[in-house]
Amino acid sequence: MSNSPVSATAPANDPTFENVWDEIVWRGLVHVSTDQEALRALLAGDPITYYCGFDPTAPSLHLGNLVQLLTMRRLQLAGHKPLGLVGGSTGLVGDPGGRDSERVLNPVETVEEWVGYLRAQVERFLSFEGDNAARIVNNLDWTAPLSAIDFLRGIGKHFRVGTMIKKDAVAARLNSEAGISYTEFSYQILQGLDYLELHRRYGCVLQTGGSDQWGNLTSGTDLIHRVEGASVHAIGTPLITNSDGTKFGKSAGNAIWLDPEMCSPYRMYQFWLNTDDADVVTRLKVFTFLTRDEIEEYERLVAAEPFRREAQRRLAREVTAFVHGTDATAAVIAASEALFGQGDLTALDATTLRHALDELPHATVPAGTGVLQALVETGLVASLSEGRRAVAQGGVSLDGLKVDDESAIVSGSLPGGVSVLRRGKKTLAGVFVTA
Repeated sequence: MSNSPVSATAPANDPTFENVWDEIVWRGLVHVSTDQEALRALLAGDPITYYCGFDPTAPSLHLGNLVQLLTMRRLQLAGHKPLGLVGGSTGLVGDPGGRDSERVLNPVETVEEWVGYLRAQVERFLSFEGDNAARIVNNLDWTAPLSAIDFLRGIGKHFRVGTMIKKDAVAARLNSEAGISYTEFSYQILQGLDYLELHRRYGCVLQTGGSDQWGNLTSGTDLIHRVEGASVHAIGTPLITNSDGTKFGKSAGNAIWLDPEMCSPYRMYQFWLNTDDADVVTRLKVFTFLTRDEIEEYERLVAAEPFRREAQRRLAREVTAFVHGTDATAAVIAASEALFGQGDLTALDATTLRHALDELPHATVPAGTGVLQALVETGLVASLSEGRRAVAQGGVSLDGLKVDDESAIVSGSLPGGVSVLRRGKKTLAGVFVTA
């Protein structure tokens, strides 16, 4: 698992907006919130402390979490002070939101390990320098010392069961066949406690999260109002979906993770590059720091010259650089161009090339394998005879060179001991050659 910091681009908020509230509204980042006028005034005033939580339910964050990280970064760039909360305790319990069955409880040791991974990832997207330096906190620090009696008397007494079961996530589970356990039912109390503790310790007055978390967000605002008599705020960002209504960031059950070992920079770049024209402007608003003028120009280009896919290329470059750094992004762009005949395959970075070939049809073959057999193994042809015809017709190339001899051997001559087979102009496959 890679946790080393990346060299992300240095973003800036759009200077055409005087108030960061107006900018996040224009970018479509406010689906639901507490009092909007009060929030607008709050964010225009002196620096405030705000937080967002991330539960260690996997060893990496994903694109849904990236929406929150970028929102946090925008608020920090406006001068406000972020708290990145990693849920060492809530990750042990499980959130009922967005699922129709009980979450499998991970071993304590696994959750502890994942806390470290997520903490390192969150740290890559925020600044820890200056007057509004970020802090990372772990809610296990204040929940672990609590006894069950202390928790019930000090916190539980402020929650009404009638209100709790009306929360969307809980209501959906109560009406499901699986129901809901007390463990997951208590999640909203724990998240409310988090907000209360951060309000007391750091003066935190704003929490951000996905709109599917709205019931949990308001459990905190309500608890602080009851216990402290203070008014605090919450913002629920929209759940990002594609224009056809499908879930964003998932393909055949595979999430787009932020860790490069779980989702390579090449795969991430290609994911953004394949964004539909109907979605690309919205993605530019949410996932990049391009200005309104720049995004509106790309909107014009999408309408006038969609075949150029300028907006998709800029989106892919910006997000991949922010997540994985400019060097990795340059490497994947070079690999993408070389694979499709616009660069030198032999000059590519070996790791990036292997990741790129992982995304293509590919096969692993022993050294000395003939090109015809490799064509069959990779699925570029259905049979050896079809392979012979393809070679005879001049339609096969190996490592960028046309194959004239059907007895040619796949040598794995490219960096990392791989080869690239091409049939026709656009049909590619990777070959991993073993010794």
